[in-house]
Amino acid sequence: MQRLLEYLAHHPWLSGAAVAIAIAVLVNELLERARGAAAISPAQAVALMNQGALVLDVRSREEFDSGHIGEARHVTSADLASSADSFKKWREKSIILYCQSGARSLAAVGTLTKQGFTKVFNLAGGIEAWRKNNLPVVKTAAKASGK
Repeated sequence: MQRLLEYLAHHPWLSGAAVAIAIAVLVNELLERARGAAAISPAQAVALMNQGALVLDVRSREEFDSGHIGEARHVTSADLASSADSFKKWREKSIILYCQSGARSLAAVGTLTKQGFTKVFNLAGGIEAWRKNNLPVVKTAAKASGK
């Protein structure tokens, strides 16, 4: 301990720089954790789904019909705030949101969190990451035309 104090006394600039770098790394780590706290991988999403999580697809109807996660419900990101009351029984349960790449669903996570939902997760990478992991998607049958 005596040698550490001696070193600090002889090298104040170097010691100050080391402390500043340590603080910068700590702040960066905390910010990254705050941003990524709601992001989960496809494997983590499968685990939550196996525990009964609600899955919401916030893409457009055409994107949803072209392929979605099997148990997913469709709610556009624009309609999510107004339809949040229909999911009120899920306020304390896990909800997984996804879109094409994860950007729209990240905003949707914020929308639900502001409305009091506590366990809301964003599928990192969206349906693209889901497909890259060779996980199954379901296509909605095209509606029959009036023939």
